[in-house]
Amino acid sequence: MGEGWAEIAALLKQHKLLAMTSIKTQLMALDNPMEVIAAAGPLNYSSSVLNDSMLTAMIEHVSSTVGHSGSSTKATPAAATAVPLRSRPEQIVAQTPTDLARTVAPIEEPKPLDIKFRNNLPDWNQSDFSTHASDVSSDITVHFDITGNSVTEGKMSDITACFNDRLKSIRKLIVQNSNLPRKHQEIARLLAETNRYQGHENKAAAIGLVNEPRYTKNGHLIWGLEDETGEMTCLLTKRKGEDRDRAHEAILEAGLMPDDVLGVSGTFSQTGDLFYVDDLHFPLETRHQKVSAEQGVSVAFLSDIHVGSKTFLEAQWHKMVRWFHSDPLAKTIKYLILSGDCVDGVGIYPGQDKELAIPDLFAQYTEFARLLELLPDWVECVMLPGNHDAVRPAEPQPTFEKDIQQDYNTTTFVGNPCDFSLHDVRLLSYHGKSIDDFVAGLRTVTYADPVEAMREMLRRRHLAPQWGGKTPLSPEPEDGLVIREVPDIFVTGHVHGHECVDFRGTTLVCSSTWQDQTSYQRMLGFQPKPCMLTIINLKSHKSISIPFA
Repeated sequence: MGEGWAEIAALLKQHKLLAMTSIKTQLMALDNPMEVIAAAGPLNYSSSVLNDSMLTAMIEHVSSTVGHSGSSTKATPAAATAVPLRSRPEQIVAQTPTDLARTVAPIEEPKPLDIKFRNNLPDWNQSDFSTHASDVSSDITVHFDITGNSVTEGKMSDITACFNDRLKSIRKLIVQNSNLPRKHQEIARLLAETNRYQGHENKAAAIGLVNEPRYTKNGHLIWGLEDETGEMTCLLTKRKGEDRDRAHEAILEAGLMPDDVLGVSGTFSQTGDLFYVDDLHFPLETRHQKVSAEQGVSVAFLSDIHVGSKTFLEAQWHKMVRWFHSDPLAKTIKYLILSGDCVDGVGIYPGQDKELAIPDLFAQYTEFARLLELLPDWVECVMLPGNHDAVRPAEPQPTFEKDIQQDYNTTTFVGNPCDFSLHDVRLLSYHGKSIDDFVAGLRTVTYADPVEAMREMLRRRHLAPQWGGKTPLSPEPEDGLVIREVPDIFVTGHVHGHECVDFRGTTLVCSSTWQDQTSYQRMLGFQPKPCMLTIINLKSHKSISIPFA
């Protein structure tokens, strides 16, 4: 051992390796620490935290290289007892991690999934598909995309026009889909005739925007309801005993979002300054009837790949690529929907530069294009931006600039959100930034269950109702975030969760991420659900989620 720690540390820094105290001891005990550290290059361990398993692999690499010439590498007992590189995967997984700051992908790339097991699942059969996706013609029809259609100048007149359009559009849906007890009236007219709508037999109905919803000290829900003519104060009381109503309790438990559009029916107080709400009326119909494709073809969903981040799970991506090229189920996948944040971006949050493996924004997009090229030729991608992408942050977001698109083949670029059809099956793809607002605004929505936020979006027929919240909004004369047609499939991302469920006839997909737990998520105690590929058969609407983590 001729090298001191200063020389060893210098070489570690050169390879962008961080060694913990236990690793330092093992390196100092080696006869050839400099050769072992140099093995980080061939093994692609640069820019990582050096742990026991990685050190063992580096030692074995040097041993195998030198072994042909009759030499050997001496290691410390600690290194000798580490799990060998060629040990079974379950032994590697069973090790207690020494690096709790970041999860490093296994040394050996995971084996492909058991094809027979996956395709014999009860909800998925190869007999559902008469042909391979490579023989299916592309059929993508875009119904709404803000790209090239944004006309706002950000003036007060634009904001007013946006809210007027929202109110008129959703009011029409409420009248169409809700059971209003009588024809709704303008709020100004109701306020002028409050004495007509007092007592249980004289109900009034109104539709408007929610202002400043809040709870009283007794647990009642109070808010202002505003339309083009005026505003009145509404009260939904917390009831007891036989007067309890499950629908009311659900609303009281969840709350209301600022700038919601909803209908109310009830009566005025004797003084006329308070409207007692008997029923709330939302614009979503009871049950949506899905449209099915004429032939069996599949669509897959991913989001939040975050290429460029040090926590991007590249080994698992290559595992998925192998699966795409070998599994019969993969041969049915014609489309891959990428719902935003495909790259990590630059300057998104303070200190992000320390967590980037690729510090150049355009290099991140180039790398992601390279990764997509590894997928089979028959897979067509539909890619939209998110809050980490190089587009304006205000929603609805236009798609990527041409200098970003030029590196991509077989990719359709759309804005966020995008309403489109695949083989007549209607999809609504939205990155999901407003989930942050729903978590902050509704007591029943959490990051652990982001699908509940998606349910609330559909109930309201609006993707991001709150103005001035966590989601920046662009005040277009025609509100591009109104859900004008109920989709057959509704997909979001953003929160790095995963779920696929049915809600009133619409399949809700919370797309999985391809990024490991970040430092921010660790601070919050949030555990993502990475590397889950959700696949839906557009003909039968059967779904399956395949793990690659």
